[in-house]
Amino acid sequence: MDHLLLARSQMAFALGFHIIFASISMVMPFLMFLAYRAYLKTRDDADLRLTRAWMKGSAILFATGAVSGTALSFQLGLLWPTFMEHAGPIFGMPFSLEGAAFFLEAIFLGLFLYGWGRIPEKLHLFFALMVGVCGLASGILVIAANGWMNAPAGFDWVNGRAENIDPWAAMFNRAWPLQALHMLIAAFQATSIAAIGLHAVGLMLKPGAVFHRRATQFLVPCFVISSLVQPLVGDLSAKSVAERQPEKLAAMEAHFHTESRAPLLIGGWPDEETETVSWGIRIPGGLSFLAFGDVSAEVKGLDAFPEDERPPVAITHLGFQVMVGLGMLMVVIALVYLYAGWKKIDLFRRRWWLKLMVAMIPAGFIALEAGWIVTEVGRQPWIIYRVMKTADSVTPVTGLEWSFLIIVILYLTLGAISLFLLWRMMKLETERA
Repeated sequence: MDHLLLARSQMAFALGFHIIFASISMVMPFLMFLAYRAYLKTRDDADLRLTRAWMKGSAILFATGAVSGTALSFQLGLLWPTFMEHAGPIFGMPFSLEGAAFFLEAIFLGLFLYGWGRIPEKLHLFFALMVGVCGLASGILVIAANGWMNAPAGFDWVNGRAENIDPWAAMFNRAWPLQALHMLIAAFQATSIAAIGLHAVGLMLKPGAVFHRRATQFLVPCFVISSLVQPLVGDLSAKSVAERQPEKLAAMEAHFHTESRAPLLIGGWPDEETETVSWGIRIPGGLSFLAFGDVSAEVKGLDAFPEDERPPVAITHLGFQVMVGLGMLMVVIALVYLYAGWKKIDLFRRRWWLKLMVAMIPAGFIALEAGWIVTEVGRQPWIIYRVMKTADSVTPVTGLEWSFLIIVILYLTLGAISLFLLWRMMKLETERA
């Protein structure tokens, strides 16, 4: 396998694995907090059981995220030394702050885990909230670094080196706010629909179980709100990409030729050699409106950029279509929940709905992974957009096959252990229900 492809594949695998567990560990502490707050008000045993269950899940996933994230940070230096040499002094600050947020999250989680019966309940509740707040801060700060790769700022590039470095300008880059918001909402969306599916399994095994029924009362509002807000944030994100990275937008839409009143492509399979798309549905003026709010606006196609600076079209377009398609499916499900609530319909007593929720368990995470593919692959061939190419930053060290194998074994082992512990916990709670 090509040396660059090996390095990119290893990084993609590690990032793709870590982002799932990191997303869950950002969201689950908030669920734990909500359940514990409800317990302090109601003293209901179901709320206490939920709090403890989600507390255990938070601890398991925090440990998995910590190990996978640490290994991922080492890979940045090992696989992309030239990138880190130049980029480290520029965006080192958000990474340092992320480390501080991570340690605070660990401290607050420890205080919550071992504070039962030892500290005042209100202080205990505050610690639960701070686990989630610090987890979100950690995620936001990491995305600041990734946003900088898409919208470099805070330096002057002179003779192949960064000068006049301003870490604050680098951290508060143009891509960061929307990219962070889009990602955090996706984390809530993916985690809540997956958790609904897991509790649906419990309800299929033991219909009417109070523990699982109560869990859905916390999870459904979280899923509905995040699913209905996400399309609005996604629209703003698309407009931002159209302005900052027009070639990425062109790859997302398989838009090969610059034109006014550009059509929005739904589905389709692009052929990069012939610059055509098969089987797609085109909505006239749709892309122009999506990108610039004007159906007659001109949208740059891939023909406006040199061939060696164009992103891979097929995988970027496919990732975008998967992300949008699953996102719209979740919008439909959210609207069904709203309609059912209005009509007082108990969906969780219908076995076909429980089966649908089980089938939807991976949907949010598939959409999340697809979104990251669009973000990362759509930026290629640049590791720092229009500053440094990925091929110029890869390590010269050979033997990446072995490091890739070690990473795969490590991460799959971590994943298997985590899933086993979570399933065992869920099974025990179902038996007690």
